Amino acid sequence: MAGTNTAEPSPGGSSLGADARARAHEAADAGRWEEALAAFAAAPAGSCTAEDLAVRSTAAYLLGHVDEAVDAMAGAHDAHLAAAEHTEAVRAGFWVAFMLLGRGDQAQAGGWLARCSHVAEGLAAESVARGYLDLLQAQRLVVAERQYAAGSALAERVVVAARRGPDPDLVALALMVAGRGRIRAEAAAEGLGMLDEAMVGVVRGEVRPVAAGTVYCSVIEACWEVGELPRAAEWTDALTAWCERQSGLVTFTGRCLTHRGEVLLLRGEWEAAVAEAERACERFAGAADEASRGDALYLLGELHRLGGRVGPADRSYREAGEWGRDPQPGLALLRLAQGRREPAAAALRRALTEDRTPEDRIRLLAAAVEVLLAVGDRAGAEAAAAELTARAARLDTTALRASAAYAAGVVRLASGDPSGAVPQLRAAMAAWGEVGADYEIARTRVRVAAACRALGDRDAGEAELAAARRTFTRIGAAADLAGLPEAGPDRRGLSGRELEVLALVATGLTNREIAERLTIAVRTVDRHVTSILTKLDVPTRTAASTYAHEHGLL
Repeated sequence: MAGTNTAEPSPGGSSLGADARARAHEAADAGRWEEALAAFAAAPAGSCTAEDLAVRSTAAYLLGHVDEAVDAMAGAHDAHLAAAEHTEAVRAGFWVAFMLLGRGDQAQAGGWLARCSHVAEGLAAESVARGYLDLLQAQRLVVAERQYAAGSALAERVVVAARRGPDPDLVALALMVAGRGRIRAEAAAEGLGMLDEAMVGVVRGEVRPVAAGTVYCSVIEACWEVGELPRAAEWTDALTAWCERQSGLVTFTGRCLTHRGEVLLLRGEWEAAVAEAERACERFAGAADEASRGDALYLLGELHRLGGRVGPADRSYREAGEWGRDPQPGLALLRLAQGRREPAAAALRRALTEDRTPEDRIRLLAAAVEVLLAVGDRAGAEAAAAELTARAARLDTTALRASAAYAAGVVRLASGDPSGAVPQLRAAMAAWGEVGADYEIARTRVRVAAACRALGDRDAGEAELAAARRTFTRIGAAADLAGLPEAGPDRRGLSGRELEVLALVATGLTNREIAERLTIAVRTVDRHVTSILTKLDVPTRTAASTYAHEHGLL
């Protein structure tokens, strides 16, 4: 991770030390990290150069030994500083701070950055050393302060300095930060282009392992956030191959397994996805990137929820929260599946009032449409769908367009406009098909079926339900299977008159207007409406209308 160093070993060095160090470098070059670390441990004390210490730090970090990695890189910094190699000293100090930040030691990391700033005072403003310090400032602007434009601009200036260096590690890392900033500023095409460029050096082997693993994971995470799912799957396959080439690798393998689980979830291979998520949780234990365990636990919660395993899902979401991963919107959707509609709605309403990143809001908005309709808040659902549509238009990725079209279709269906819902839902199905999201296609088919049945085309509705049922059965979507209407007309225990009243309720008529239309007493309509709400187990007339459209009762 540090630059080339010409410092000689201390007088304590020996042929034994030279042999051990040579074996260590040979093993490190081949990605055999356990062997490399053992060889360095066999070298006599004081025999290692700054370059040796940097490679030893890399090996220790990749094996999950953060304390040893920090100590070795701090030693490399000191050796470079003693030799007046200021650029190399700053670079080594950056990696010390990077590792400390990764495990949450903010104060110590700040101290190292202050030390490096003093070392860099005599260097040119556009130097590689200053670039490493500016990179952390750019990262802080993008992640902590959400000043996306300013952070991206600073990272792009770092790219220019790094190319002059040249410093491939810094180029890739700065492109990564700049790209993430552009994406969060909703300039997805530009940001994704920068991330792809960062990956060029990684894939070609120009970037050293710690920087390479960092860029891999950040790029994949960004792709998932904006719904660039084929790209995420492609880079996940590349990360998997990269991890397999690193013998004994611990750090980054947990995140790799998490991303593999996400791809398997997308592809409908849920049993395999559960296995990968569980393996990820195990691999994170003690790894340098252990804080990312919350993402694996959230993924596990999603898989349990979709599989109808309520207890395990609840535990996984809560554990994810303990590791710093917001359990929403998954936990709210679990509460909805449990019939706890109001707590689900309250959780999402609260979350949407908070200051969130654009990608966080997108996830919350998609879930909010479902939950708010379930509690009869049609206005809230319409607002959520409209915002999701606007954000999807700005980011312009296939999966986000699919999510927005689905939300718009569901809202139209709940509003008593099944003919307007069908084109939106068909568009969502086509877009989900482009990214190979079998579960999402099946889920959308259920809504198309409801629209068809509401329009009187029960044959088409039954065909859509049958296709959805086959997919849900194949992938193990127990929760969705349980919610499917039975084949053929399903009256949910409603009498013929109650179905008649429900149809008029769904058009927005008041009880008095319904009474006039049917030539019956208002009190009789009141009783019918109360009975309808009880039999459908819904809280409001709006929720009853939504239920009726979704389940083909009209």
